[in-house]
Amino acid sequence: MTASHPRHRRALVVPAGMALATTLAFLPNTAATAAPAAPAGQGAASADAASLSYVVNVRGGHGAPAHVKKAIAKAGGTIVTSYEKIGVIVVHSSNADFARTIRKVPGVQSAGATRNAPLPSAATTDLGSPKVLSATEVAEATEQAAADQDPLQNLQWDLPAIKADKAHEKSLGSPKVTVAVIDTGVDDTHPDIAPNFDRAASVNCVAGKPDTSEGAWRPGAAESPHGTHVAGEIAAAKNGVGMTGVAPGVKVSGIKVSNPDGYFYTEAVVCGFMWAAEHGVDVTNNSYYTDPWYFNCKNDPDQKALVEAVTRATRYAERKGAVNVAAAGNENYDLSADEITDPSSPNDGTPSDRTVDPSECLDIPTQLPGVVTVASTGAKGLKSSFSNHGLGIIDIAAPGGDSTALQTPAPPATSGLILGTLPGGKWGYMAGTSMASPHVAGVAALIKSRHPYAPPALVKALLYAQADATACTTPYDIDNDGKVDAVCEGPKNRNGFYGWGMADALDAVTR
Repeated sequence: MTASHPRHRRALVVPAGMALATTLAFLPNTAATAAPAAPAGQGAASADAASLSYVVNVRGGHGAPAHVKKAIAKAGGTIVTSYEKIGVIVVHSSNADFARTIRKVPGVQSAGATRNAPLPSAATTDLGSPKVLSATEVAEATEQAAADQDPLQNLQWDLPAIKADKAHEKSLGSPKVTVAVIDTGVDDTHPDIAPNFDRAASVNCVAGKPDTSEGAWRPGAAESPHGTHVAGEIAAAKNGVGMTGVAPGVKVSGIKVSNPDGYFYTEAVVCGFMWAAEHGVDVTNNSYYTDPWYFNCKNDPDQKALVEAVTRATRYAERKGAVNVAAAGNENYDLSADEITDPSSPNDGTPSDRTVDPSECLDIPTQLPGVVTVASTGAKGLKSSFSNHGLGIIDIAAPGGDSTALQTPAPPATSGLILGTLPGGKWGYMAGTSMASPHVAGVAALIKSRHPYAPPALVKALLYAQADATACTTPYDIDNDGKVDAVCEGPKNRNGFYGWGMADALDAVTR
């Protein structure tokens, strides 16, 4: 099968009209005219010193010191915005030595380029398109739906997999709870999303600072439908239209952090978490990695600064009451291994194979402290063929889909992928840990609905305690070719494939 996906490689998108084969393929990232990567510690400046974006990290809670602001200007930098509560300053500069110069300034704790491609990004990518349900498929599913079901619910094998169908008999979740989809944008005009959309908690953060103009949170016509799909998985309304979300009674907001080329840069991600923190968001869903590095190594001064900036933002959001949920990734990596070969970084420059230690080189935000890391399962309840894993890394598992040939759902469902909402009032299939994460975000929202005063630590504790313990799949030969495709370590109640187990929506509304 041919598959393409957003550049952050958290979802596998099945192009319309293409047949499914036995495996889910991964397309390489492409960059048409991106600048080459600079050596570590040299600001990752482009060859022609075009303007780049940087984060400068100082002590939080006190505002950017005046002497740091002066030093930024002297070094050829222009401050875009400053998140003073966490001490992160977003800067643009065309000075190739900006990061190296500013790191020497007293009070600057770290600083680094957030990208290799100049502003605006010169890279382009084919984001592909999901398999869109035809009018015939919608009509057939509608005819088969029970009286108490939304028309497309029979196609959603993922709901009974986490007992969400049973949970909905008890509770749909509270409209006082909001899940923010930090992603490629959300089409709030979709009939399954509009009833539950939280306008006040929505924003465009692509430039690294909030843009609250009407509709700024929506994806452009040529941009990925990824965020809209995720939003529907979480909170598509139970309204007699289309599909049903995991938590169809809660609110969902769109925080757009992906630029038109599909990049999720650090300044946008920081802005997204800060916006969520300041606007009463209870859960954030993060189905991406922060570009351009799949793994950010702390021994590189640029990458260290990116880790620090996003860490500060996620921790601040959690302190303000948000549970942060993130996708584990789609490369079938063992994130607890001693080393991993990363062939895709930097994905906006000239990638090369590099060997990294995943304990020191982090996939952000999913590997950051306090973030719920979600692995994907298919229709047979097994780890998806593509899902990253790792003992002590994976916290919980949920349906993210897999090739129908590898994990075939029980009828009347017909696809092993995950149904979701698409821009323009459509529905279609995608697969990936991108789809697993919103299932967990939805369950967390149901927990928060039942326990409205629970702080994030308690919501996470309940999420893990209520998960259905799932033993390792051993041997894991998902395609039955006689070769082990991944190795699971750990006991039934905490292992590298499923973490604490499969998320349980019914327990979330009853316990």
